[in-house]
Amino acid sequence: MEPRILDIFREVFNNPDLEITDETTAADVKEWDSFNHLSLIMAIEDEFTVSFTTKEIGQAACVGDLVQVLEKKLK
Repeated sequence: MEPRILDIFREVFNNPDLEITDETTAADVKEWDSFNHLSLIMAIEDEFTVSFTTKEIGQAACVGDLVQVLEKKLK
């Protein structure tokens, strides 16, 4: 799953060289503003055929948090 997430990040942020870790936050990615955050969430939802609640999105402080929520939804 992680390579798919990385591909989504690279596509949304239009940066084929972007590297992320579980600790990566919006402050670490120059292009990660509120608009791109919504685009990122929608791209992940589309790729994995899931829906995040507003609460889940708000509680995801870093990439690792987002991946954890996604993994729970996929079980």
